[in-house]
Amino acid sequence: MSDEKSSWLIYGFVARGTVVLAEYTEYTGNFAAIAARCLDKLPSSNNRFTYACDGHTFNFLVNDGYAYCVVAKESAPKHVSVAFLERAKTDFKKRYGGGKADTALPKSLNKEFGPVIKEHMQYIIEHADEIEKLIKVKAQVSEVKSIMLDNIEKTMDRGEKLRDLEEKTTDLRNQAQDFKKQGTKVRKKMWLQNMKIKLVILGILLIFVFIIWMSICHGFDCTKHSGEENKHTPAEENEGPQ
Repeated sequence: MSDEKSSWLIYGFVARGTVVLAEYTEYTGNFAAIAARCLDKLPSSNNRFTYACDGHTFNFLVNDGYAYCVVAKESAPKHVSVAFLERAKTDFKKRYGGGKADTALPKSLNKEFGPVIKEHMQYIIEHADEIEKLIKVKAQVSEVKSIMLDNIEKTMDRGEKLRDLEEKTTDLRNQAQDFKKQGTKVRKKMWLQNMKIKLVILGILLIFVFIIWMSICHGFDCTKHSGEENKHTPAEENEGPQ
């Protein structure tokens, strides 16, 4: 491992709030004081924060009231610092979560967790290439997952649109059937009205014919009068011109 690579990470600590519980470094300098000042300004929300100063990056991970820090050279890849912070957080929570770390005094965990910080630094630096490849694979998986979720969402959206279209088609079909039924009822009603009008007209015509017939026949004896008019007496038949 090259000297440049071995010196990527120069200082790390774990703090509860602003109280440093454990730290580790093999270098001398003012980076510990600068990191402490940064710690005072950190937001309380769970997140990662990075500050740059004097050719170094001060990287913090805040999680559930604890702050994990690593000071790295600016030449160190970002994924190296991120990987260390995640590894240190996971190990610290596994060892002390809900335990004595909640009431521990400043730097009282140095003896226990200081060497652990060193081990994590060495591990991250030695496996930096593998970690970078793993991060790239995770990024690709995340991208594929995002694309799949987007496609699923679009498919579901198309399904919703198709369902809406199907519902509208059903509504239109029902409306058409209702309109057809109403049209049939209207036609029947108009037919009945027409029949009534025709029957009324027919009745009026029959009454009119009956009235004419009655006026011509002077009553119901039209046939009788007609027969009497056609009768001739024998005397009238025998009479002839003299």
